[in-house]
Amino acid sequence: MPGERSPTTGGPGTGDAAGNDCGHRACSVVPVKSREAKRPVWVYAALAANLAIALAKFVAAAVTSSAALVSEGIHSTADTANELLLLLGIHRGRRPADAAHPYGHGKELYFWSLIVAVILFGLGGGLSVFEGLEHLLHPRPLEHPVASFIVLGVAFVFESTSLGVALGELKRQSPGASIWRAIRASKDPSVFTIAAEDMAALAGLLLAFIGVSAATLFHEPAIDAWTSVCIGALLAAVAVILARESRALLVGESGTRALVVDVRRIAEADRVVCRVEEPLTMQLGPTDVLLNLVVRFADGLSSEDVSTAVERIEASIQRTHPEVTRVFIEPARPVRASEPGDSAVGGEGGDRRRGLARDVQQHRR
Repeated sequence: MPGERSPTTGGPGTGDAAGNDCGHRACSVVPVKSREAKRPVWVYAALAANLAIALAKFVAAAVTSSAALVSEGIHSTADTANELLLLLGIHRGRRPADAAHPYGHGKELYFWSLIVAVILFGLGGGLSVFEGLEHLLHPRPLEHPVASFIVLGVAFVFESTSLGVALGELKRQSPGASIWRAIRASKDPSVFTIAAEDMAALAGLLLAFIGVSAATLFHEPAIDAWTSVCIGALLAAVAVILARESRALLVGESGTRALVVDVRRIAEADRVVCRVEEPLTMQLGPTDVLLNLVVRFADGLSSEDVSTAVERIEASIQRTHPEVTRVFIEPARPVRASEPGDSAVGGEGGDRRRGLARDVQQHRR
């Protein structure tokens, strides 16, 4: 079995969490340094903003009979529920690894972010469209439009503040990237979901302002109703995008391309490494990456030399990329045993791994 960095095991040659023994294979097991969990300030900011906005919108909707404001209230309520689910996913995802989940629970957040997208589509988008159609069939004139404008203005300020916090975290994760590229590159649904929801909320507020203004100016309630339908369609579209991103992470998306390239560079820089096959990575959580390397070492190395090199490469990778919490390295060719009776490393298992790496390379091309 190749080496692994496990948070529950000790030094080289010891077994992993499942009781496996490295034996004479070129492997090492080194404890992962604990990392302080970052407080998701962007989620708390969005939660507080959406809760206050939802209450204000529903009060204004009751006063003005505006379908657009009802849709916006539903939108903010859905967002509030989504933030609570994201906090649940963050909490459950930080539980330590155990025998049943040796790689931890990081994908809990990916699961709950997918549920968030479903709620946004059904509750946010579906109910908004339904409310608009209901007002089309049973139109009611708008009353007290000034109250609508006040609430929309206050909501715009709150949503802008929440979006600023989320975008700040996105820029920290992907400095120099555009907002769209940062969202696509982010491996943390709690960040890109909040950013996408807040942008959708600001667009919805703009639509609501236009709809209420036009309905008031032309004395035509149908305009307000169609505005509600448009807001629902917007929310559904954003929900589809979020579901797509969360699904990719949930089924096992690789680490970023920059990470893969740099990990290969670090491994190939070692003095006894001749070549490194395409690294295989999987995102296990927002800051938890599994790395699998097939390394071709120089000829004439003993098992002890290879084991030492494996530990050295693992340490170098984790110094540069602490998010790589589990590293498996296997030699691509047999090496000479350091003592009589030592088994060679590589063989049929190495052939299978090299074949897998080649398949991945061909697929990516």
